[in-house]
Amino acid sequence: MQYTNLGATGLTVSRLCLGTMTFGLQTEEDKSFEILDKAAAAGVTFIDTADVYPLGGDAGTVGDTERIVGRWLKGKRHNFVLATKCVGKMGDAAWNQGASRKHILDAIDASLQRLGTDYVDLYQLHSDDPNTPLDETIDALDIVVRSGKARYVGVSNFLAYRLARALGRADVKNKTRFISVQPRYSLLFREIERELLPLATEEGLGVIPYNPLAGGLLTGKHKPGAPPAGTRFTLGTAGARYQDRYWNDSSFAKIEELRRVVNDAGLNLTTVAIAWVLANPAVTSAIIGASRAEQLNDTLTACEFKLDAGLKQKLDELTAEFRRGDAPR
Repeated sequence: MQYTNLGATGLTVSRLCLGTMTFGLQTEEDKSFEILDKAAAAGVTFIDTADVYPLGGDAGTVGDTERIVGRWLKGKRHNFVLATKCVGKMGDAAWNQGASRKHILDAIDASLQRLGTDYVDLYQLHSDDPNTPLDETIDALDIVVRSGKARYVGVSNFLAYRLARALGRADVKNKTRFISVQPRYSLLFREIERELLPLATEEGLGVIPYNPLAGGLLTGKHKPGAPPAGTRFTLGTAGARYQDRYWNDSSFAKIEELRRVVNDAGLNLTTVAIAWVLANPAVTSAIIGASRAEQLNDTLTACEFKLDAGLKQKLDELTAEFRRGDAPR
């Protein structure tokens, strides 16, 4: 495993981060523990979760992923960098979601209780909340950090202009600054290269991409037609979202092109797809996930795999259409 600093901070993280959003829905607790054990044995020290996980579950399962992660971390919390998120809907009341001061201060306490810890290393806004003033959100997150409940704060799913504005407001108000961004990024979704990644580089932000395998499509195991049951493409509301993002003729045709190029080089598409994400100098750590421990075999090797410059150029050229912002989503 390789390690690096998270953006301009002194916090060291593994270059692969274990995502957990299926724990408690697609993956039962014992299998989740096996995945966590295997990742930890390979040197992964960075774990990402969220209060609304398992993604795609119903109201009764919300928070279960944090509980599973918390039970696994018992007795070894100090060995890992732990990240979670807020903003998602956590109850029926109108104020049980969003980035208001009330919800953020309630949400961090609830997450800490479920995780069984006094603090998280990275507390992230899961998405932008246009209904709450950025100043209010920044003030609330500053309280979270100053109270010791989080060491750093970050964002996920933010447009570049909104992140730039948030950074500026934090600087003007002398409040805790966002140190990371968690965007969607893969060979099939490259729009963030145009504005978000240059902003992150200029501002010294850590970049922690999710979906480096496009929901599993870049493993090459899926075929056109009806998505198979029990996968990320069929589970709950998340299944419809993932189908909308990736399950289309354009994606499948592109994957066949990518597979031919990678196979001709005698390589594995899964490993190469993650190595391609890690090869971007703006990227700090790529989030990998699994529903079974053996699925980590090809992803864990990506950190040590050096992507040949010629092959990277071919992959860049093959997927250029997904950078322009006019590809199917």
